Amino acid sequence: MISLNWVKDYVDIENEDLRELAVKVTKAGVNVEKVINSHIDNLVIGEVLECVDHPDSDHLHICQVNVGESTTQIVCGAPNVKAGIKVLVALPGCVLPGDFEIKAGKIRGQESNGMICALFELGVEEKTEETYAKGIEVLETDLEPGTDANIYLGTDDTLYELDVHKHRNNDCYYHIGFAYEIASILGKKVTLPESNHKEIEDDVNNHITLKVETTACPYYTAKMVTGVEIKESPEFIKKRLIAAGMRPINNVVDISNYVMLEYGQPLHFFDKNKLGDNILVRQANENESIITLDGQKRDLLTSDIVITDGTKPVCIAGVMGGENTDVDDNTKDILIESAIFDAVSIRYTSSRLDLRSEASIRYGKGLSFEYTDAALERACYLLEKYANATVLSGIASHDKIDKTEKKVKFKTKEVSTLLGLELTDKDVETELDRLMFDYKLDKDTFTVTIPRRRLDIDPNVNDIAEEIGRLYGYENLTSTLPSIPTRRGVYVGDVGIRKQISKRLRALGLNETKNYTLTSPEMASKFRYEEKEQITLPNPMSNDKSVIRTSILPSLINIYEYNKARNIKDVKLYEISKTYDANYNEDTKVAILMKGNYLENTWKHEIVKCDFYTLKGIIENLLDYLGFKNRYTFVAAELPEMHPGICAKILLDRKEIGLIGRVHPSYKKDEIYVAEVSMTALYESKIKPLKFKEASKYPEITKDLAFVVENDVESEVIKNQIKKSGGRLLDSIDIFDIYENIEDGKKSIAYKLVFKDPSRTLSDEEVMEVFNKIITEVEAKTSAKLRS
Repeated sequence: MISLNWVKDYVDIENEDLRELAVKVTKAGVNVEKVINSHIDNLVIGEVLECVDHPDSDHLHICQVNVGESTTQIVCGAPNVKAGIKVLVALPGCVLPGDFEIKAGKIRGQESNGMICALFELGVEEKTEETYAKGIEVLETDLEPGTDANIYLGTDDTLYELDVHKHRNNDCYYHIGFAYEIASILGKKVTLPESNHKEIEDDVNNHITLKVETTACPYYTAKMVTGVEIKESPEFIKKRLIAAGMRPINNVVDISNYVMLEYGQPLHFFDKNKLGDNILVRQANENESIITLDGQKRDLLTSDIVITDGTKPVCIAGVMGGENTDVDDNTKDILIESAIFDAVSIRYTSSRLDLRSEASIRYGKGLSFEYTDAALERACYLLEKYANATVLSGIASHDKIDKTEKKVKFKTKEVSTLLGLELTDKDVETELDRLMFDYKLDKDTFTVTIPRRRLDIDPNVNDIAEEIGRLYGYENLTSTLPSIPTRRGVYVGDVGIRKQISKRLRALGLNETKNYTLTSPEMASKFRYEEKEQITLPNPMSNDKSVIRTSILPSLINIYEYNKARNIKDVKLYEISKTYDANYNEDTKVAILMKGNYLENTWKHEIVKCDFYTLKGIIENLLDYLGFKNRYTFVAAELPEMHPGICAKILLDRKEIGLIGRVHPSYKKDEIYVAEVSMTALYESKIKPLKFKEASKYPEITKDLAFVVENDVESEVIKNQIKKSGGRLLDSIDIFDIYENIEDGKKSIAYKLVFKDPSRTLSDEEVMEVFNKIITEVEAKTSAKLRS
């Protein structure tokens, strides 16, 4: 709650419309939730001329009260009402807090034209047993009867109830900070309050020894005053505290609260004679406790910060003081504490102890050390003036705070880009002057020093742009569509190739499955074709999840058995997962399992079965799709758990990257085909960009031929020789037929050869010349013979 009467001490707002000002403040980014005018209409000062007992009541009185222009009769039940005193009178039409309207009427047969009020009935004091027992307020004032009572009460004030954004720091929680905000909006200057005071030669350090043993207190200062007179506070202090929602107590306590609401810096006053000669700031000990000012015993944790007299706690830092050093009516010497504590620690302690106070809120938001010093001097000034205190010289201090100035360099263009405006250097200078930020302009570069009071601003151009923008006026920002370069979002790295592989395999009719990385020792012993050492967990949850797999194939076999048990005959699965060896080397693998029919047309009864060549075709399709065309080969091999005659290693650039083949019948009787490829090896292999060429406009010539070879001769040997002999005119080679047992121990392999030239039409003569060369060289360099 901010009192505008109070703010007037620091910035000139005398001729401002305060409701209109609230709108300006809200537009600048500090939300004024409510504008409260505490003036109570039809409330005047009255003088009781006569007071007699009510004839029909044992506690009511009939009073004749001078209210200025007339004398009126009022029935009053307060025990302290009597003739000759000045009182607060609510006349008919006056509306008191709680929407209680005063009306003229009769009370037990006697006319009553108003109400003589207690302070709690006006909302000025809290209603307690003490204030209720006190009765009506008896005024000590020279103001004449009939005078507006708001002048006496100080309720002729306008209050702003603020909803401060959580990212805005402590500066709008106190009156000087809010004065800076208003001054920035109105383009005016702030005048800080008087704090000059006299000091005697005696130094505070002669009376106190300060020691700080915790990093949670980077800044601690203390001054000492003597000869304090405890009495009632001046009216202006009491009225301002009441307006801010705090109850006046005495001049010393009220000055502490007053300075906190003024500078945002909580202070703590210790009775010096109760405190002793030592101050030790530390973390609380385990099982330590303190009785706080509210009379409650508080058990502390080691995360709490405490002020001690060297031995026992006398204050929970930033939260509440201890009963053992409180200021009472007999206090003469006071030690004034003004410090900074770790904000997170204060918030935690305050929440845990359920002691959320005005002080803890401010400590929990962070404080500026400049205001810590200023508040200390201001308190000394007020104690000297209103408590007749004598101020000792010197300051007991502990200083480990970082005082590096926050500076930021930027150009006007950067701010304009962030705000979507076309600002000039002059515009930026104007707003920085209004903000009262020191700056230098060198050519086109600003160097701004951020004031220490603005802890919420970091040294970057974004925060400066926000400050300039809010003062320039958000309503002046023009709505424009963003104009930024865009690019297509794609998956990159190993995630990219994983997505490509998964997408392609799904397109080829396979279904993805997921298995645990952990497996049983029995399953882990299968398909050890890489002979990698495996990791066995020292404390597994169960034996079947005790080994980190080096191959995915055993898991796919397990999934196949699960489907088979549910009468699913056609199984086409793949899995992409990470595997690890004993040295924690990671290898992402792609595994495929196929069984049954790959494609089936029930209407025409056409079926494509899952066999070695079907799976090989899927692997080739995948590698071609990824950009590895003509870089991979398949080499016959004998590997564990694989059929010796239907198994091959997959090579990429002549390096082994996986296997393909049928599962050995001794391991699984069913005709199961599997393949496993290292995705990590694919990712680490350089992929050449795909090249596209225009389709030939000229016709192609197709020739077929077949060679008879031994059964153990691989087709790849013949195919490679055909490529070499065919030269540039040979465009493609495809196997279209294999006829086994054509002779004892021999087979026939038929090839389709396509000849073409992208620049011209080929003649039969030149094609036949190349064709005959192919036949001659294949027969000469291999064991193959042309089939007649």
